[in-house]
Amino acid sequence: MGLRIAFAASNAPIAQSAKAALSRRYGDHAEAQADVIVALGGDGFMLQTLHRTQGLPAPVYGMNRGTVGFLMNEYSEHGLAERLEAAEEATINPLAMTATRVDGTVHEALAINEVSLLRQGPQAARLRISVDGRLRMAELVCDGALVATPAGSTAYNYSAHGPILPIGSDVLALTAMAAFRPRRWRGALLPKTAHVCFEVLDADKRPVMAEADSRAVRDVVQVDIRSAPEIAHRVLFDPGHGLEERLIREQFV
Repeated sequence: MGLRIAFAASNAPIAQSAKAALSRRYGDHAEAQADVIVALGGDGFMLQTLHRTQGLPAPVYGMNRGTVGFLMNEYSEHGLAERLEAAEEATINPLAMTATRVDGTVHEALAINEVSLLRQGPQAARLRISVDGRLRMAELVCDGALVATPAGSTAYNYSAHGPILPIGSDVLALTAMAAFRPRRWRGALLPKTAHVCFEVLDADKRPVMAEADSRAVRDVVQVDIRSAPEIAHRVLFDPGHGLEERLIREQFV
């Protein structure tokens, strides 16, 4: 009996066309009954698919039909079953974000790449940073700051001049964006078990928003971030093109 494949595609015409062609060739099963889920789109759609299917047992194999494809494999209609059988698996643990707003409401979300805090208005944000209950920085004046997983370290974190982290490392990157005080502070490397707390100072005058993989919460006063090892996303890559290889290769471009 062959692999039961479920296909998911972004709304982009090129992705929808690919889904139709692949479904005709390999069949298209319900995700809950599938052995593997194939996501067709870019990295953004891949993140959406991983979040949406995190309660299902099937791993996710992405094929690039979007503009960015760091988490995706090369697209081809041919030999898909063989590629899936030979694929290498990487396990990704997301970050759990708990964001408290000015009005006291609490919002929770998971982030596979990063949790970021960004200024909402023209003035720089003022943040206080604690790690595992210990104050580490009384005031960071900046455009924003983020905590990234190894899987997300080549995304927003890398654009903000943060470090690329090996996929197997038990480390998180805390990176500042356009730090004004301390001048040019780039951030820190933290153990994966760290609980990071950002407090927003002068929130009325300098409002801040928090984002977990692009899901935004506005007007936050405190954001708590921790790794969620109890949640495991299984991602498949073609042999020799897994996350570890991609992270190394990215540093030699």
